[in-house]
Order: sequence, then structure tokens, then C-alpha cells
Amino acid sequence: MMENVHLADEDDLYSGYDYNPAFDTEELDNDPGFQQAVRTSHGRRPPMTAKFPGTSTGGRPVGTSFGLRNPMASSLGRPMTGAVQDGAARPMTAVRAAGYSSTMARGSTFDPLGQSKGAAPPLESRNDDTPEEKIKILEKKVNDLIEESCMAQSRGDMQLALDKAKEAGRKERALVRQREQTGTADHINLDLTYSVSHPQPPLPGGVDTKDVCRCAECQRSPFPPQVLFNLATQYANNDMFPEALNTYQVIVKNKMFSNAGRLKVNMGNIYFKQKNYPKAIKFYRMALDQISNAHKEMRIKIMQNIGVVFIRMGQYSDAITSFEHIMSESPNIRTGFNLILCYYAVGDRDKMKKAFQKLISVPLGIDDEEKYIPPNDDPHTNLVLEAIKNDQLHQMERERKALAEKFIMTSAKLIAPAIESSFAAGFDWCVEMVKSSPYVELANDLEINKAITYLRQRDFNQAVETLKMFEKKDSRVKSAASTNLSFLYFLEKDYEQADRYADLAMMADRYNPAALVNKGNTLWVRGDHEKAAEFYKEALRNDASCTEGLYNLGLTYKRLGRPEEALDCFLKLHAILRNSAQVMYQLASLYEMLEDPTQAIEWLMQLISVTPTDPRVLAKLGELYDSEGDKSQAFQYYCESFRYSPSSIEVIEWLGAYYIDTQFCEKAIQYFERATLIQPTQVKWHLMVASCYRRSGNYQKALDTYKDIHRKFPENIECLRFLVRLCTDMDLKEVQDYATKLKKVEKMKEMREQRVKSGREGSSRSRRDGSASSDSGQSSHGTSAKGERLSAKLRALPGSNEPYETSRQQVLGESPPSHPPSPRGASVQWVMLSSPATPFPFIIFVKGGLMSMFGN
Repeated sequence: MMENVHLADEDDLYSGYDYNPAFDTEELDNDPGFQQAVRTSHGRRPPMTAKFPGTSTGGRPVGTSFGLRNPMASSLGRPMTGAVQDGAARPMTAVRAAGYSSTMARGSTFDPLGQSKGAAPPLESRNDDTPEEKIKILEKKVNDLIEESCMAQSRGDMQLALDKAKEAGRKERALVRQREQTGTADHINLDLTYSVSHPQPPLPGGVDTKDVCRCAECQRSPFPPQVLFNLATQYANNDMFPEALNTYQVIVKNKMFSNAGRLKVNMGNIYFKQKNYPKAIKFYRMALDQISNAHKEMRIKIMQNIGVVFIRMGQYSDAITSFEHIMSESPNIRTGFNLILCYYAVGDRDKMKKAFQKLISVPLGIDDEEKYIPPNDDPHTNLVLEAIKNDQLHQMERERKALAEKFIMTSAKLIAPAIESSFAAGFDWCVEMVKSSPYVELANDLEINKAITYLRQRDFNQAVETLKMFEKKDSRVKSAASTNLSFLYFLEKDYEQADRYADLAMMADRYNPAALVNKGNTLWVRGDHEKAAEFYKEALRNDASCTEGLYNLGLTYKRLGRPEEALDCFLKLHAILRNSAQVMYQLASLYEMLEDPTQAIEWLMQLISVTPTDPRVLAKLGELYDSEGDKSQAFQYYCESFRYSPSSIEVIEWLGAYYIDTQFCEKAIQYFERATLIQPTQVKWHLMVASCYRRSGNYQKALDTYKDIHRKFPENIECLRFLVRLCTDMDLKEVQDYATKLKKVEKMKEMREQRVKSGREGSSRSRRDGSASSDSGQSSHGTSAKGERLSAKLRALPGSNEPYETSRQQVLGESPPSHPPSPRGASVQWVMLSSPATPFPFIIFVKGGLMSMFGN
């Protein structure tokens, strides 16, 4: 045994440890006992189950197959675990997966993933040249084009959607030809075929049949070929109606498509867009005949289309027949509203009442708002309710309810004057019907609309009485009624009552922006601008879109001498009301106050793009260009202003002075003569006419004009002076008479002035203690002197603090026009303020909690 014992080297790290020679496998080749056992049948016996291999009687280690490079076969003919068969090692049970092997040699690396064998061979490349692969590639391209067409349509790019649909059709035809060449026509992809289109644009004579698909699947498919449907839809979206009709015809003419008749609805829609109403009805009825009664909802929609077309054609009796059938089978809000319109058109009072009762009894199919109120303090339930409170389903329910309320309110306002002898009785009947319906909350809104109708009929007392009935109602209605009453009293200049009802409106609903604006208006007229501004700000905090409050806040800052803050308000308002002429004018006025004429001109240019016929805006542009020294531009805009308003004295004076400065006195005469017609008692216009004749060299005409002026104004000194001068130059005998009259008039003027002067000196002592009164008198005298001064130069047009409006007061309760003023108007007829010192009061409609402006 000592021969098998090896002494450890000095460098052996494991020296000193006990060593069992039975585990030494390096010298098994030199072990004769082991080799003998391998060569005899003794080594082929089943292995022992002992923990360690046993030894022979001679003290030699028993040979086993454990750790052998060439394991022995079992004596039973079954290969042992780890045995090598056909040159490959059989993996050992439960350890091969970890990377161990029965044939692993000493010193070999641990490689469970087999990475030592090198990189894996490359994947076999796909052969795209085979017919099957080519067909798959074409199918994918067609599918991608169809998807791109649909996505482009959803984005609103109809032209791109049409181009993609056409390209998909071309690709699909190439795919069909490819299948026919390869002999796989029976395997055509139906979904793909029914997603693109085959026909080309039609010829003038009708359908070009050579472009119709004749593939076997399209000919025997029982479903409508959606292949054609995609392109037809895109043609219709691009208003290419003949092409769309041609494509639909290809589908509906194929008798194999049993459901193709439904597409006649689309064809009827196209004829409706073309206003070819008889054909639209024809196709709707054809579609209705081909749709079974099982599809009740679709039949109802087609019948509704038929009724709408009859309304367009003015055949209300036929429309009533369609709508009545729908209301008896499947009532809905829109059909009920259309039925009321038809009865109103034919003037059937009883049917209008019955139709209104049917309308308010239509079930909406939505749940009450109470289900969104948390029933208890359960946090899980509260989270769920919070999540569904504003989801898409709840939004759809709110939209449906708002639409129903809109139709009911509109119907009531429409039929109320027609169903009874008076509109008040009609409103009362509608209110009673609504109170007994699920829309009971609309009854108060109808009452307020009744008051608004009284206002439009100029029956203000009845309007006030109707609104006062709401003082004991719930807070929302009370606030709306009080706001309207505040507005009415404001227009009547009963500011105390207006302030009282504004306070009541705020007490009922502090977050009502209309009430806050009205409260600010009452403070504004009292001169408390700072406090008024606070109420306008509060209204804006409650409702950032309150344009009235923002407008009035800007005017308040303007009055307080804070043009920068006013400018900020009007710029914000311009972002909301892009085409508001009043806002643009205020911006131009503020820039003029800030001495920025360039910006003022720019805003006025935007203003005339909205109201191109407003003469005061054109005159203002002329004034600004004149102040900048651009006479030609100023002349152009003054001429435009004169064309739209030939009665503006300021414009007439500027044009006359312009022609005098440019030495065209003959042209100035017509303007000053028009001024004499407008202000015949103003002597200065008569003198300017005579002066133009004198400057142009027509002395005889000038003399006759001066004589006529002397007859009308015998005490005018300037006229007598020119008469004396002209008579002297022309050597006329009348010169002495005019000279005598001139002396008398001058003497009378001197006596008058002395009398006034002595009166002033006598009263100077009593005015020593009243310096303020003296200053006021001097100011008044200066103003009167300025009014008497004759000047051929342009007088200043309205300043920045003057209102941009007509001088006519609008009638109380008159609705503002929804369009700019007429071309012949003297100025902008609808303004947000009745004067620069009066903020914009407004009355409101109450409709489902939404308040809208009414009044001047």
C-alpha cells in the first residue's frame, strides 16, 4: 500500500491532511488490480450501494465505473449512468444540467452553456424570392396603407387619406395578379380584399366596368365588399361625390352581397349634400326596404333622415308622418323636437301641445346625480365615486341631458305665443307641463324667459313683476332674477334700486359674476371707481371668462389714469374676443394716451378690417396720420370717412382746409357749402365759402356771397370788412354804405365790451373771497372765446376719453346686433358702454345655470 502513498511537496497547500488512496484516480492506469477488474466480468457487475467503494480481499481497491473515462457496460446489457455510447457520454442524472459530465477530465473548465464551442452559427436567412413570401409582403403593405388612410382621416387630413386609399387599391390589384400567376387565387385574403378599393374614377357615361374586381372571392362573397367601402368613404370626405357614388354602385350592383343595400344610406347622404332631395329620399327608402325589421334601430335612423329631407323640401305633412311613426316606435329627443317644428310650421295648436307633452316624457336613460354623492364615510366608496364622477360615461350623460334641456326650452319659447291667445298664457301652460315632468328644474328658467319676452315687447312693468316673483325662490333662481332687476333699474337710472337688487343677487349667490359686475356698475356711476374695480376683480376671480367685468375693469383703470393696467386688461380681453371692435378701439385709444401713435395706428388698421365702414374710425386714422405728418394717408382716410358719413363737420372742415392749403379752393367750396347746410346758423361756414370764391379769383361770386351773408348776419364785422374791401377794389358805389355800417357795428361792439368790462370791475370785490368761482368764470370765458374763433385748420377729433359709440341712446331691452354696423351707419351702433362714464350693465338669461348677456 505504501506505493500508493505520495509524499507532499513543500509547496503542497494541503500537506498534513489525511488522504484516502481510494479517491486517487490519477494512477488507476498503473493499478494492475483495477485494470484486471476492468478486463474481467468482475468489473461488469452492478455497482455496489455502499457509500465508498469497497476493496478486494487482497487489499486492492475495488474497481468501479465511478470517475472512469470509459465506463463499463452493465452485466444486464443496460448502459450504466455516465456510460459512453457511440462516442457520446450519456448525461448523469440530475447533474448534467449544472454543467457536470461523467466524461469531464481533470482540469477541464466549467462550461454549462457550451460557450467554449465558439459562436453559434448564423440564422438561416429568409428567402424573399419565393411566391409565398412576396404575397405576404404585399399583404402587409396593403394593410399598412389602409391603416395610414384611416389614421389620416381621423386627423382630418382627407386628401392624404384618399391618396393612401388609392395606393392601397393599386397594391391590392397587384396582389390579386400575383396570386393568379402562382395559382393560389383560391386563397385570397378576404379581409384584405374587403379593405381596399378596385374601381377607378367614373367616366361621364357611368360606371367603367373594366375596373371592377372580378376575382372569385369577390364574386361569391355574401358580405358587402369593404374593399370598395374605404375608397368610397374617402371620396365622399373629399367632396368627390360622383366618384363616391360610382364606387358604391359597384358594391350594390353585385347581387352576391346580400347586405350591400345598407350602403344606399350613404348614397342617400351624398345626394342630400348635393341638395338632390328627391334622389336622397329614393335611396333612403330603398335602403329601408332592404333592411329587415330585426334591425329596428337602423330603420329608425333612416326614417329620421327621410323626415329631415321632407322638411328641407317643405313637405311638412310627409315629415310629420315619419316623425310620428318614430315617436310611436322608439321616441327620442331630437325627433320630438323636429315634430314640434313641423306642427308649428303647419300651425296645428293641438298637435303642438301633444308633441310637447311627448317631448318632455321621452326617457333619457341616464341615472340621477344623487348616485355620485358619497352615501357614507367609506374611503373606498368615496374613491370609486370620485373616479367615475367625471369619466367619459358621466360626461356623455351630462351632454345628453343638456341637449334635452336645450330642445325643451327652445320648443317652449317657440310654441308659447302660438298655442294660446297670448304668449303669457302659452308660457304658463308650458310651465305647468314642465313642472309635472322629470325636467321640473326648467320651470323657473321658463319663467325668467317669460320676463325677457316682456322686455322685448317693451312691457317693462310686467317684466319687473315677473322677476319679483323669484325673490322667495331658491338661491340660484333668486340670484338670476335679482341680477335682471338690477339691470332694469340701472337702465332707468334708479341707481338705489339697482344697488339694492345687486346686493340681493350677491347674497343669494356670492359667486355670481353678473351680480358682482352690476354692483360694480352702481358704484362706478357714483364715482367710487376704486371700489368698483374691486368688484370687477372679484367677478373675474369667480369667472375668468367674464368679459363684461374685464372690459369695465379696463375702463375703470383708464378713468383712474392708469393706462398701463388698462392696457393689460384690454389685451387679455382681445385674446378672448378676437374680433371685438370695441376692444380694438380701446387699445388704440390707450396707445394714443401713452404717446405711441404707431401702435395706435396698427390697432385702428385691425379695427377697420372688422368694421371697414365705420366713419369715425377712418377719421381717427386720418387724424393720427395727420399728426405724424403724412398728409396723403390722412387725406385718403378722411375721404373714406366722408364717403360713409358726409355729415361729419370735423371731416368736412379738415378736407376743406386741406384743399385750401393745396391751392385747390374750387374743390373746397363743395365741402363748406355742405357745412352750411348742416349748420346754417354758423356764420363761419358761409364766410369760408365766400373766402374760397375770393381766393380762386371769382370776385363777383365772392361779393354776392358776402352780400347774402350780410343779409343773414347783419352784425358780422368780418363780413362787412370784406364787403368794404371788395367794393373798394371793384370801385363800387356801395362801398360808402358798407363802411358806415361797419363803423356802427364796431362802435356797438366797443360799447358792449366796455359794459361787460365795467360789470366785471364792479363785481371783482365780491369775488375776491371766491377764487374758485373766478377761475371757473375765466375758464368759461376762455371756452366761449375758443368757440367763436374761426380757424381753417383741423379741429381736434374726439379725444381718447370720448366714447366710441353713436350719440343715439339705444332703446331699453333692445337686443344687441350680432354683426357690425351697416355701411350707412353713422358709427358703431352696438357698444359695450352707453357712455365712457357708464360701465356696461347687462341682463342675463338663465338656462340650466348658464348666464348669457342681454341688453345694451
